[in-house]
Amino acid sequence: MTHPLIPQIIEIATPIAESLGLEVVAAVFHTNLNPPVLRVDIRNYSTDTSLDDCERMSKALESSLDERELIPDTYVLEISSPGISRQLTTDREFISFKGFPAVVETLEPYQGHTEWKGRLVKRDETAVYLNRKGRVTAIPRPLINKVQLVDREE
Repeated sequence: MTHPLIPQIIEIATPIAESLGLEVVAAVFHTNLNPPVLRVDIRNYSTDTSLDDCERMSKALESSLDERELIPDTYVLEISSPGISRQLTTDREFISFKGFPAVVETLEPYQGHTEWKGRLVKRDETAVYLNRKGRVTAIPRPLINKVQLVDREE
């Protein structure tokens, strides 16, 4: 069932997206997560949707939603696109997708695991940091095969 705020959110997001040359494809509010996650999917009219498009839309929509105080409690805003590569490689991507659910795959077992799931905290010169159920885990960069966004934490 669609969350009752979705029509209002789409009404707010649509003109913002259009002003950026984008289109709102869908929106869903996952209130069963803690904190709740508002995900808005967008598409670029003229080219493949880029991470820059998501970042611009995120900043504009977040500002507008905050001004209207439509969602009174804490929530996470995710802007995504079906066409975006889900694998993260650049520092900019790691900054843009801080707090998003991700999976880190290692080349060899690290602390008994080759796959780590959690919310992305950051990446620095030595490690990628994931928040796993309230505990931050540092996974050494030399061991990492890939870091990929996922729809939600398991």
